[in-house]
Amino acid sequence: MAYTTIDNPELYFQTKLYTGNATDDTAITLDGSENMQPDLIWTKERSQAGNHNLFDSVRGISKRLRTETNAAEGTLDPVNQIKSFDSDGFTLGTNNGSNENSVTFVSWNWKAGTSFSNDASSTSIGDIDSSGSVSQISGFSICSYAGSGSSGDTIKHGLSTAPKIIIIKKRSASDNWTMLNTNIDLNTHLHLNTTDSAVSDPMFTNTAPTTSVFTVDSDGQVNESGHTFIAYCFSEVKGYSKLGLYKGNGNADGTFVYTGFKPAWVLMKATTAGEHWNLHDNKRDPINVCDAGLKTNESNQEEDADRLDFVSNGFKHRSSSGGYNSSNTFIYMAFAEAPFVNSNGVPVNAR
Repeated sequence: MAYTTIDNPELYFQTKLYTGNATDDTAITLDGSENMQPDLIWTKERSQAGNHNLFDSVRGISKRLRTETNAAEGTLDPVNQIKSFDSDGFTLGTNNGSNENSVTFVSWNWKAGTSFSNDASSTSIGDIDSSGSVSQISGFSICSYAGSGSSGDTIKHGLSTAPKIIIIKKRSASDNWTMLNTNIDLNTHLHLNTTDSAVSDPMFTNTAPTTSVFTVDSDGQVNESGHTFIAYCFSEVKGYSKLGLYKGNGNADGTFVYTGFKPAWVLMKATTAGEHWNLHDNKRDPINVCDAGLKTNESNQEEDADRLDFVSNGFKHRSSSGGYNSSNTFIYMAFAEAPFVNSNGVPVNAR
Protein backbone atom coordinates (compact mmCIF):
# COMPACT_ATOMS: atom_id res chain seq x y z
CA MET A 1 0.00 0.00 0.00
CA ALA A 2 1.30 3.49 -0.91
CA TYR A 3 0.83 5.80 2.07
CA THR A 4 2.36 8.91 0.49
CA THR A 5 4.27 10.05 -2.57
CA ILE A 6 6.16 12.71 -0.59
CA ASP A 7 8.08 11.59 2.49
CA ASN A 8 9.48 15.05 3.22
CA PRO A 9 6.87 17.79 2.65
CA GLU A 10 9.51 20.43 3.46
CA LEU A 11 10.77 20.03 -0.09
CA TYR A 12 7.57 21.74 -1.32
CA PHE A 13 6.11 23.77 1.56
CA GLN A 14 7.62 25.48 4.60
CA THR A 15 6.57 28.07 7.17
CA LYS A 16 9.17 30.50 8.47
CA LEU A 17 8.96 32.85 11.47
CA TYR A 18 11.23 35.88 11.65
CA THR A 19 11.56 39.32 13.23
CA GLY A 20 11.96 42.35 11.00
CA ASN A 21 15.02 44.60 11.20
CA ALA A 22 14.31 47.24 8.48
CA THR A 23 17.72 46.45 6.97
CA ASP A 24 18.25 46.11 3.23
CA ASP A 25 19.44 42.73 1.87
CA THR A 26 18.25 40.75 4.89
CA ALA A 27 18.43 37.04 4.06
CA ILE A 28 15.66 34.83 5.47
CA THR A 29 16.70 31.17 5.50
CA LEU A 30 14.06 28.47 5.75
CA ASP A 31 14.35 25.99 8.63
CA GLY A 32 13.68 22.71 6.82
CA SER A 33 16.03 19.75 6.78
CA GLU A 34 16.60 20.26 3.04
CA ASN A 35 16.89 23.38 0.90
CA MET A 36 13.74 24.69 -0.81
CA GLN A 37 13.68 27.63 -3.22
CA PRO A 38 10.17 29.14 -2.96
CA ASP A 39 8.11 30.26 -5.94
CA LEU A 40 5.24 31.68 -3.87
CA ILE A 41 6.00 33.70 -0.73
CA TRP A 42 3.14 34.93 1.47
CA THR A 43 4.14 37.15 4.41
CA LYS A 44 2.05 38.56 7.27
CA GLU A 45 2.81 40.73 10.29
CA ARG A 46 1.91 38.99 13.55
CA SER A 47 2.60 41.38 16.43
CA GLN A 48 0.66 44.24 14.86
CA ALA A 49 -1.86 44.80 12.10
CA GLY A 50 -0.48 44.66 8.58
CA ASN A 51 -1.05 43.44 5.05
CA HIS A 52 -0.99 39.92 3.71
CA ASN A 53 1.72 40.24 1.03
CA LEU A 54 2.04 37.71 -1.81
CA PHE A 55 5.02 37.56 -4.16
CA ASP A 56 5.69 34.86 -6.76
CA SER A 57 8.44 34.03 -9.23
CA VAL A 58 6.07 34.14 -12.22
CA ARG A 59 4.90 37.74 -11.73
CA GLY A 60 8.37 38.81 -10.55
CA ILE A 61 9.95 40.02 -7.34
CA SER A 62 8.65 43.60 -7.45
CA LYS A 63 4.98 42.60 -7.83
CA ARG A 64 2.81 42.40 -4.70
CA LEU A 65 -0.76 41.21 -4.15
CA ARG A 66 -2.71 41.40 -0.87
CA THR A 67 -5.43 38.93 0.14
CA GLU A 68 -7.27 41.25 2.55
CA THR A 69 -8.22 43.64 -0.26
CA ASN A 70 -9.44 43.53 -3.85
CA ALA A 71 -6.73 46.00 -4.88
CA ALA A 72 -4.75 45.62 -8.08
CA GLU A 73 -1.18 44.36 -8.06
CA GLY A 74 1.31 46.87 -6.70
CA THR A 75 4.80 47.44 -8.08
CA LEU A 76 7.28 48.22 -5.31
CA ASP A 77 10.57 50.06 -5.79
CA PRO A 78 13.72 47.91 -5.56
CA VAL A 79 14.46 48.41 -1.87
CA ASN A 80 10.87 47.91 -0.67
CA GLN A 81 10.18 44.33 -1.68
CA ILE A 82 11.14 40.69 -1.62
CA LYS A 83 14.41 41.20 -3.48
CA SER A 84 15.16 37.63 -4.53
CA PHE A 85 13.93 34.05 -4.37
CA ASP A 86 16.94 32.22 -2.94
CA SER A 87 18.05 28.58 -2.94
CA ASP A 88 16.76 28.14 0.62
CA GLY A 89 14.62 31.19 1.36
CA PHE A 90 14.43 34.79 0.22
CA THR A 91 16.05 38.19 0.66
CA LEU A 92 14.19 41.24 2.00
CA GLY A 93 14.47 44.94 1.35
CA THR A 94 13.43 47.48 3.97
CA ASN A 95 9.68 47.28 3.20
CA ASN A 96 7.69 47.81 6.41
CA GLY A 97 5.09 45.31 5.22
CA SER A 98 7.61 42.46 5.29
CA ASN A 99 10.58 43.75 7.32
CA GLU A 100 9.55 46.42 9.84
CA ASN A 101 11.99 46.72 12.70
CA SER A 102 11.19 44.59 15.79
CA VAL A 103 7.88 43.36 14.32
CA THR A 104 7.30 39.60 14.19
CA PHE A 105 6.33 38.02 10.86
CA VAL A 106 5.28 34.70 9.41
CA SER A 107 5.96 33.61 5.84
CA TRP A 108 4.35 30.66 4.08
CA ASN A 109 6.38 29.32 1.17
CA TRP A 110 5.51 26.97 -1.69
CA LYS A 111 7.81 25.55 -4.37
CA ALA A 112 6.70 24.99 -7.96
CA GLY A 113 9.99 25.12 -9.83
CA THR A 114 9.45 23.93 -13.42
CA SER A 115 8.58 26.56 -16.03
CA PHE A 116 5.85 25.97 -18.58
CA SER A 117 4.47 27.97 -21.49
CA ASN A 118 1.52 27.27 -23.75
CA ASP A 119 0.74 28.90 -27.10
CA ALA A 120 -2.87 27.75 -27.39
CA SER A 121 -3.08 28.19 -31.15
CA SER A 122 0.06 26.10 -31.72
CA THR A 123 -0.60 23.30 -29.24
CA SER A 124 -4.41 23.17 -29.57
CA ILE A 125 -4.52 23.01 -25.76
CA GLY A 126 -6.89 25.65 -24.41
CA ASP A 127 -8.08 28.89 -25.97
CA ILE A 128 -5.96 31.43 -24.05
CA ASP A 129 -2.15 31.44 -23.93
CA SER A 130 -0.66 30.82 -20.49
CA SER A 131 2.70 30.44 -18.78
CA GLY A 132 3.98 29.80 -15.30
CA SER A 133 5.72 27.42 -12.92
CA VAL A 134 4.60 23.99 -11.78
CA SER A 135 5.42 21.05 -9.53
CA GLN A 136 3.75 17.86 -10.72
CA ILE A 137 4.91 16.03 -7.59
CA SER A 138 3.29 18.41 -5.12
CA GLY A 139 0.30 19.33 -7.29
CA PHE A 140 0.87 23.09 -7.40
CA SER A 141 1.09 25.54 -10.29
CA ILE A 142 1.26 29.29 -10.76
CA CYS A 143 -0.44 30.24 -14.03
CA SER A 144 -0.34 33.66 -15.71
CA TYR A 145 -2.71 34.67 -18.52
CA ALA A 146 -4.43 37.63 -20.19
CA GLY A 147 -8.22 37.76 -20.29
CA SER A 148 -10.17 37.34 -23.53
CA GLY A 149 -13.65 38.39 -22.40
CA SER A 150 -15.15 35.28 -24.03
CA SER A 151 -17.25 32.90 -21.94
CA GLY A 152 -16.22 29.26 -22.12
CA ASP A 153 -12.58 29.87 -22.97
CA THR A 154 -10.10 27.37 -21.52
CA ILE A 155 -6.63 27.90 -20.07
CA LYS A 156 -3.78 25.41 -19.58
CA HIS A 157 -2.91 25.27 -15.87
CA GLY A 158 0.35 23.33 -16.18
CA LEU A 159 -0.58 20.38 -13.97
CA SER A 160 -1.02 16.82 -15.21
CA THR A 161 -3.77 16.19 -12.66
CA ALA A 162 -7.05 18.09 -12.38
CA PRO A 163 -6.84 20.83 -9.74
CA LYS A 164 -9.48 20.76 -6.98
CA ILE A 165 -8.91 24.40 -6.03
CA ILE A 166 -8.02 27.37 -8.24
CA ILE A 167 -7.54 30.84 -6.77
CA ILE A 168 -7.53 33.68 -9.34
CA LYS A 169 -6.67 37.36 -8.90
CA LYS A 170 -6.91 40.09 -11.50
CA ARG A 171 -3.53 41.83 -11.48
CA SER A 172 -4.12 44.95 -13.57
CA ALA A 173 -7.21 46.35 -11.77
CA SER A 174 -9.12 45.94 -8.53
CA ASP A 175 -11.37 42.89 -8.24
CA ASN A 176 -12.10 40.06 -5.81
CA TRP A 177 -9.86 37.08 -5.16
CA THR A 178 -11.96 34.30 -6.74
CA MET A 179 -11.78 30.66 -5.66
CA LEU A 180 -13.14 27.69 -7.56
CA ASN A 181 -13.51 24.76 -5.17
CA THR A 182 -14.64 21.55 -6.86
CA ASN A 183 -15.81 20.10 -3.55
CA ILE A 184 -18.87 22.36 -3.70
CA ASP A 185 -21.35 23.31 -6.43
CA LEU A 186 -19.44 24.25 -9.58
CA ASN A 187 -21.93 27.08 -10.11
CA THR A 188 -20.55 28.78 -6.99
CA HIS A 189 -17.30 30.46 -6.02
CA LEU A 190 -15.77 32.06 -2.95
CA HIS A 191 -13.91 35.33 -2.34
CA LEU A 192 -10.68 35.04 -0.37
CA ASN A 193 -10.81 38.74 0.57
CA THR A 194 -14.34 38.79 2.06
CA THR A 195 -16.54 36.97 4.58
CA ASP A 196 -19.13 36.24 1.88
CA SER A 197 -20.87 32.90 1.72
CA ALA A 198 -20.28 30.87 -1.42
CA VAL A 199 -21.59 33.02 -4.28
CA SER A 200 -24.02 31.44 -6.75
CA ASP A 201 -22.63 32.45 -10.14
CA PRO A 202 -21.24 30.32 -13.00
CA MET A 203 -17.85 32.06 -12.92
CA PHE A 204 -16.29 28.82 -14.18
CA THR A 205 -19.23 27.89 -16.47
CA ASN A 206 -20.25 24.99 -14.20
CA THR A 207 -17.29 23.06 -15.60
CA ALA A 208 -14.74 21.11 -13.57
CA PRO A 209 -11.06 21.54 -14.45
CA THR A 210 -9.54 18.73 -16.49
CA THR A 211 -6.01 17.30 -16.34
CA SER A 212 -4.91 20.03 -18.75
CA VAL A 213 -7.21 23.10 -18.61
CA PHE A 214 -9.71 25.09 -16.57
CA THR A 215 -12.68 27.00 -17.98
CA VAL A 216 -13.74 30.60 -17.30
CA ASP A 217 -16.70 32.73 -18.28
CA SER A 218 -16.49 36.37 -19.37
CA ASP A 219 -16.74 37.83 -15.86
CA GLY A 220 -14.24 40.53 -14.98
CA GLN A 221 -13.00 38.63 -11.93
CA VAL A 222 -11.52 35.85 -14.05
CA ASN A 223 -11.47 36.79 -17.75
CA GLU A 224 -11.93 40.47 -18.56
CA SER A 225 -10.47 41.46 -21.90
CA GLY A 226 -7.43 43.72 -21.67
CA HIS A 227 -6.49 42.59 -18.16
CA THR A 228 -3.89 40.23 -16.76
CA PHE A 229 -4.53 37.46 -14.20
CA ILE A 230 -2.66 35.06 -11.95
CA ALA A 231 -4.06 31.66 -10.94
CA TYR A 232 -2.78 29.48 -8.10
CA CYS A 233 -3.84 25.90 -8.85
CA PHE A 234 -3.80 23.00 -6.38
CA SER A 235 -4.45 19.30 -6.88
CA GLU A 236 -4.58 16.84 -3.99
CA VAL A 237 -1.53 14.67 -3.23
CA LYS A 238 -1.85 11.76 -0.83
CA GLY A 239 0.12 12.28 2.36
CA TYR A 240 1.01 15.88 1.46
CA SER A 241 -2.12 17.94 0.74
CA LYS A 242 -5.83 17.65 1.41
CA LEU A 243 -8.40 19.94 -0.19
CA GLY A 244 -11.72 18.96 1.27
CA LEU A 245 -14.93 19.58 3.20
CA TYR A 246 -16.04 18.99 6.75
CA LYS A 247 -19.25 19.51 8.69
CA GLY A 248 -19.00 21.43 11.94
CA ASN A 249 -20.92 20.18 14.99
CA GLY A 250 -21.31 23.43 16.96
CA ASN A 251 -19.70 21.85 20.01
CA ALA A 252 -16.49 22.54 21.95
CA ASP A 253 -15.75 18.82 21.56
CA GLY A 254 -15.52 19.54 17.88
CA THR A 255 -15.33 17.78 14.56
CA PHE A 256 -12.24 15.71 13.72
CA VAL A 257 -11.02 16.14 10.13
CA TYR A 258 -8.92 13.32 8.69
CA THR A 259 -6.16 14.43 6.31
CA GLY A 260 -3.79 11.44 6.28
CA PHE A 261 -0.91 13.54 7.65
CA LYS A 262 0.17 15.75 10.53
CA PRO A 263 -0.69 19.26 9.31
CA ALA A 264 1.78 22.08 8.87
CA TRP A 265 -0.80 24.59 7.55
CA VAL A 266 -4.60 24.70 7.50
CA LEU A 267 -6.98 27.28 5.98
CA MET A 268 -10.74 26.95 6.52
CA LYS A 269 -13.94 28.84 5.62
CA ALA A 270 -17.63 28.25 6.21
CA THR A 271 -19.46 28.07 2.88
CA THR A 272 -22.94 28.86 4.21
CA ALA A 273 -22.32 31.78 6.58
CA GLY A 274 -20.47 35.08 6.45
CA GLU A 275 -17.45 33.90 8.44
CA HIS A 276 -13.74 34.67 8.15
CA TRP A 277 -11.04 32.65 6.40
CA ASN A 278 -9.08 31.24 9.37
CA LEU A 279 -5.46 30.17 9.03
CA HIS A 280 -3.19 28.20 11.41
CA ASP A 281 0.28 26.66 11.07
CA ASN A 282 2.64 24.45 13.06
CA LYS A 283 5.34 27.09 13.58
CA ARG A 284 3.21 29.74 15.24
CA ASP A 285 1.51 26.93 17.19
CA PRO A 286 4.17 24.23 17.78
CA ILE A 287 2.08 22.61 20.52
CA ASN A 288 -1.64 22.11 21.00
CA VAL A 289 -4.06 23.82 21.42
CA CYS A 290 -3.59 25.97 18.30
CA ASP A 291 -4.53 29.50 19.30
CA ALA A 292 -2.50 31.83 17.06
CA GLY A 293 -5.07 32.68 14.41
CA LEU A 294 -4.82 34.88 11.33
CA LYS A 295 -7.53 35.73 8.79
CA THR A 296 -6.77 36.08 5.07
CA ASN A 297 -9.53 38.68 4.67
CA GLU A 298 -8.28 40.97 7.46
CA SER A 299 -5.09 42.88 8.24
CA ASN A 300 -5.55 42.38 12.02
CA GLN A 301 -2.70 41.23 14.20
CA GLU A 302 -2.55 37.62 15.31
CA GLU A 303 -5.34 36.62 17.70
CA ASP A 304 -5.06 34.38 20.76
CA ALA A 305 -7.98 31.97 21.20
CA ASP A 306 -8.00 28.17 21.61
CA ARG A 307 -9.39 26.73 18.38
CA LEU A 308 -8.05 23.31 17.32
CA ASP A 309 -5.42 20.60 17.72
CA PHE A 310 -3.07 19.36 15.03
CA VAL A 311 -2.82 15.58 15.40
CA SER A 312 -0.86 12.88 13.58
CA ASN A 313 -3.54 12.25 10.94
CA GLY A 314 -5.56 15.47 10.78
CA PHE A 315 -6.97 18.22 12.99
CA LYS A 316 -9.51 18.25 15.81
CA HIS A 317 -11.66 21.25 16.64
CA ARG A 318 -11.72 22.49 20.25
CA SER A 319 -14.20 25.32 19.80
CA SER A 320 -17.78 25.93 18.73
CA SER A 321 -16.74 29.21 17.07
CA GLY A 322 -18.75 30.07 13.97
CA GLY A 323 -15.65 30.44 11.82
CA TYR A 324 -14.33 27.00 12.77
CA ASN A 325 -16.93 24.54 13.93
CA SER A 326 -20.47 25.91 13.76
CA SER A 327 -23.17 23.64 12.35
CA ASN A 328 -22.22 24.54 8.80
CA THR A 329 -20.25 23.09 5.91
CA PHE A 330 -16.63 24.21 5.68
CA ILE A 331 -14.04 24.04 2.93
CA TYR A 332 -10.41 23.62 3.91
CA MET A 333 -6.90 23.45 2.47
CA ALA A 334 -4.19 21.60 4.41
CA PHE A 335 -0.50 20.88 3.78
CA ALA A 336 1.61 18.35 5.66
CA GLU A 337 4.38 18.54 8.18
CA ALA A 338 4.78 14.78 7.80
CA PRO A 339 2.66 11.95 6.34
CA PHE A 340 0.73 9.80 8.83
CA VAL A 341 2.79 6.83 7.57
CA ASN A 342 5.78 7.32 5.28
CA SER A 343 6.60 5.23 2.20
CA ASN A 344 8.65 2.84 4.37
CA GLY A 345 5.68 2.16 6.64
CA VAL A 346 6.98 4.28 9.54
CA PRO A 347 4.23 6.22 11.38
CA VAL A 348 4.68 9.85 12.40
CA ASN A 349 4.79 10.90 16.06
CA ALA A 350 1.91 12.90 17.46
CA ARG A 351 2.54 16.42 18.79
